[in-house]
Amino acid sequence: MSGLNASLGYFVSAAIFAALVRTLLKKWPRLIFMLEFASSFMLVACLLEVQTIVDVGEWAGGLGPDVTLTVRFVVLLTHGIICGSASGNPTLVVLKFLQREATTLPTLLAVAAQFLGAHLALLVALYYWSLELTDMHMIKNLMARECSSSLLVSLVQGFFTECVCTLIFHLVLLNLRRRSALIRVPLIAVLLTFLSHTARGYTSAYMSPSLSYGLTFHCPGFTFTDYALVYWLGSLTGMILALFLYMGHIPRIFSKNLLYSQKTRQKTRVPKGDKAEKKKQ
Repeated sequence: MSGLNASLGYFVSAAIFAALVRTLLKKWPRLIFMLEFASSFMLVACLLEVQTIVDVGEWAGGLGPDVTLTVRFVVLLTHGIICGSASGNPTLVVLKFLQREATTLPTLLAVAAQFLGAHLALLVALYYWSLELTDMHMIKNLMARECSSSLLVSLVQGFFTECVCTLIFHLVLLNLRRRSALIRVPLIAVLLTFLSHTARGYTSAYMSPSLSYGLTFHCPGFTFTDYALVYWLGSLTGMILALFLYMGHIPRIFSKNLLYSQKTRQKTRVPKGDKAEKKKQ
């Protein structure tokens, strides 16, 4: 349990950092894109430690899969509560851009901030492991330079896995976006945990270019291009397909709806109360 106590302190520190950045940036609206920096930092820093518990704790610390799944879910739930709309995920930022909900400069700044936060989180994690506070971290420090890649299949299978998982994630997210945070955040945390566990033997379903950069790109076994093909292109392709299936077109690219007619869209968006009033008239 000492390993989990040390990890808990690490998780709390990352969460406090993200919360402080969010609080401070309320005074400077022009730097609001830095929320993505804090969000990405917290997510990558925490999931690097979760990955340590999975890789080392399950066989060296006697921690079962139920513990690791619970820890991952709690981390994702806490991240959603603290960071709110700042996802730390470049695909979600690009999604808003493709929906014409964001302009070019804020999108570029947000994506750059996300990768910067992921890189800083990796450096902090490496330093944290080097302290060797527990036996688990001592083993992880020895394995740091020879970490096992999360890509356990061929590039084609990996691309397909990331694409499908990202497609499912964004379709669910698009359908939940109008729900309250009390409903949306726990459901998204459950979905992310489920997809990650299901794809554990394939790519671990990161579904985020900045997250995969922080967790996988530094591991040997594949080239930078290989990782980018699977984790970046796969995630972006899945996001674009989800948006196309949800809306019938990509607003930023073309306005004509290729899947749904105007009548179908109107019927699906008319509230029940409006239908009842029309019948009375």
